[in-house]
Amino acid sequence: VLLELDVKGARRKVLVHADRNGYVYVIDRASGEVLSATPFVKVTTSTGIDLRTGRPMLNPKTIPRTGEVTRGVCPASPGGKDWQPSAWSPRTQLLYLPHQNLCQDMMATQASYISGTPYLGSEVTMYPGPGGHRGVFGAWDPVKARMVWSIKERFPVWSGALATAGDVVFYGTMEGWFKAVDARSGKLLWQYKTGSGIIGQPISYRGPDGKQYIAVMSGVGGWAGAVVSKDLDVRDPTAAKGFAGAMRDLPQFTTKGGALDVFALP
Repeated sequence: VLLELDVKGARRKVLVHADRNGYVYVIDRASGEVLSATPFVKVTTSTGIDLRTGRPMLNPKTIPRTGEVTRGVCPASPGGKDWQPSAWSPRTQLLYLPHQNLCQDMMATQASYISGTPYLGSEVTMYPGPGGHRGVFGAWDPVKARMVWSIKERFPVWSGALATAGDVVFYGTMEGWFKAVDARSGKLLWQYKTGSGIIGQPISYRGPDGKQYIAVMSGVGGWAGAVVSKDLDVRDPTAAKGFAGAMRDLPQFTTKGGALDVFALP
């Protein structure tokens, strides 16, 4: 996300990025200087970021070793945040982050590359991070480098976020709930149960009638939803590259499907 922020008393053109490694980076986009790098999830793979080089300071206890089980690796393989788009509000000066709260145990293995076959080289089992919830939707202040508010969700928040000029933020859950929350406090304002889990990106547009509409596609899938969309056997916690272990109960809360829901704002 490209922004202009006041950093240490100076107006800077910055790039703000919530990375899979669990840190939110604020980088001067002209010089490449790392201005800050702050954890937004539980991180055990590193002890911090060297602001001079921008590189993580690795924790030797969580470095994988072939043939050995490495436990308590946080964040898990999908990262603190995977593909899910964030949303910025110039009104609140907050960045809205859909993300996950997952850790894993893993064992690196010798793997020979064979063209056209899966290639991972490890056995992974994921599980909920601290607190037992697997997802979070939160509002991040990139200047103060802190989470202003957060909402714990049962499953990883695999949808994107949408922030509006009316100080309302929209996002979807893996169970299929499409939610609207107060952009400043995180208070739930409205929710609607769609027919399947939401992993899509909500959008806003103005119709030919001049009204504002919000649209979102539901239909569980992707890496996080593979236990449902691919009918995986959840008795194998290493299925879906380890995601099955963390999502074994998802079939109890959603099913396959696909629909486009459109809502008119009052």
